[in-house]
Amino acid sequence: MIDRRILDHLPTDPGVYLLKDKKAEVLYIGKAKSLRPRVRSYFRDERGRGIRIQELVRRAAAVETIVVGSEAEALILEANLIKEHRPPFNIQLRDDKRYPYIKVTVQEPFPRVYVTRRLRNDGSRYFGPFTSVGPMRQALEVVKRLYTVRSCRYNLPADAPTRPCLDYHIGRCRAPCIGLQSEEEYGKMIRQILRILEGRTGELTEETRERMNRAAEELRFEDAARHRDVLQGLEAIAREQRMESVGGGNQDVLGVARDRALAAGVVLRIRKGTLVGRDSRRFTELEDETETDLVETFASRHYLGGGHEGLAHLPEEILLPTSFPDQELLAQVLSERSGRRVRLMVPQRGAKARLLELAGSNARHLLEERVTSLEMASDRAEAVLYELQDRLELKVVPRFIVCIDISHIQGTDVVASVVAFENGEPKKSLYRHMRVRGEWKNDDFRSMAEAVERYVGRRLEESEPLPELIVLDGGKGQLSAVVPVLERLKASDVALVALAKRDEELFRPGRTDPIRLSRRDPALRLMQRIRNEAHRFAIQYSRKLRSRRVVGSELSGVPGIGPARRRALLTRFGSLQGIRSATEEDLASVPGVSRVLARRVLAYFVEHEGAGDSRSPDG
Repeated sequence: MIDRRILDHLPTDPGVYLLKDKKAEVLYIGKAKSLRPRVRSYFRDERGRGIRIQELVRRAAAVETIVVGSEAEALILEANLIKEHRPPFNIQLRDDKRYPYIKVTVQEPFPRVYVTRRLRNDGSRYFGPFTSVGPMRQALEVVKRLYTVRSCRYNLPADAPTRPCLDYHIGRCRAPCIGLQSEEEYGKMIRQILRILEGRTGELTEETRERMNRAAEELRFEDAARHRDVLQGLEAIAREQRMESVGGGNQDVLGVARDRALAAGVVLRIRKGTLVGRDSRRFTELEDETETDLVETFASRHYLGGGHEGLAHLPEEILLPTSFPDQELLAQVLSERSGRRVRLMVPQRGAKARLLELAGSNARHLLEERVTSLEMASDRAEAVLYELQDRLELKVVPRFIVCIDISHIQGTDVVASVVAFENGEPKKSLYRHMRVRGEWKNDDFRSMAEAVERYVGRRLEESEPLPELIVLDGGKGQLSAVVPVLERLKASDVALVALAKRDEELFRPGRTDPIRLSRRDPALRLMQRIRNEAHRFAIQYSRKLRSRRVVGSELSGVPGIGPARRRALLTRFGSLQGIRSATEEDLASVPGVSRVLARRVLAYFVEHEGAGDSRSPDG
């Protein structure tokens, strides 16, 4: 709680206040026409206030004020400080990432086609923004499959790998990286894709429809279905590229929608009666805020917090779904900063009111998509793999990932496990495990190096595709031990990453600092899932070896029980405890074990009662 004497001596000028906790972390930022009464109002009677404000007051230990010359300056400063500090008790306004662009790197000899949310002046061609992400991604994938565009990030032809990636083996790329597709042939394909993205899909649509019908007539139904999917993708791209004529003049139209603690905001940018673009944001950390609060926060931070296309391009009118207290003040600030009059208005009827309905409909649609995606609680493998490529700065999309883990029980039964994932899902037919052979069995670094060398060497010997990414369960030590192994095997184009369990940090070769991802990041969750699967598989194998060793040592004192009969007993009863619990008849039913030998085994256990605890190492 803040000392009341401090509150009583706050300035009465207009300005901005920052409420902080005991560690001087900013909790909340607000503006006020007069700072002292506004801040003191938080610490009066708390009855009737929401839980969020009560918690803010409980945690607040200090207040910092910044006095400015006018309310307008306070409004601008508040927006900038919120953007800088992102205090947890303010409404969180985030960029909505559902309006991406398709980028074609036409400046490269072998251009790439992929999704991006960053517009850069780098010579590439950009198409969008796309307002319906699902159909856009689906359409893009159809085009890429139809034209086998490369998904890697090599700087071709200078920076080329020694072997093609998994995309080549599954028919999604023709491997221009190793010279299997010429630059001229690849360029012709890119020119066709550019025509499609420009909306000129008519010729290809008719050609694809003819192929589909011909395939159906010839009973090639799989080919017909593939052409059908291509048609749907082409139609989706064409729809997204069309401009919408909505009427009116030059306006920005704001719409908001809310579902409990989540909300979405949309700005329709209308110029000369045509909808030329949409901006969207989403709100989180909502509790008691009203629609008025949402509209005020959205408008102020959208135009003053650096999220707008530029104040020089502001229209003469900004249409709002509801008014708010600082509406005239915001209009004054925008007019001064843009150099012309900007009006903020709430139309009640006519064409402008219908534009507001359109903006509100867009906001509701975005919110429904957001809520639905959260409820699904899973991400498409394709999207996660592209995100993982971005986070780790990989050259290729890691469709084939393996993770290697070392496990032992108090320095004995040291084993390595290799689990494989394809397109984000386990590929159990490719799982492998091995005993560590080296004399360094208590050295996790050298054990990891041995496991990687044996696994990669075996894949090379058998001419099997190498993984795009190898994940090591460990940190810098494991990574440093494995890098020279891949260099020695001439497999340095295989990407490496070490995942340290303690802080979930990611280490990459050539980087001194770890990569830290949000615990909620789907890319990190995929990495954790793969690592945990490798750990489970390694422990399972290590325990199996221990069980065999314990059984072997226990039964070695029984005359007539050699390695073959020990294996037979273990296979039949599963553990030493299972053998102890068996009857004479059960033991005698095992091939190679007579009744005399069965009685001898039981007599041995009676004589050595209590020895050889067969429990697992975890108790």
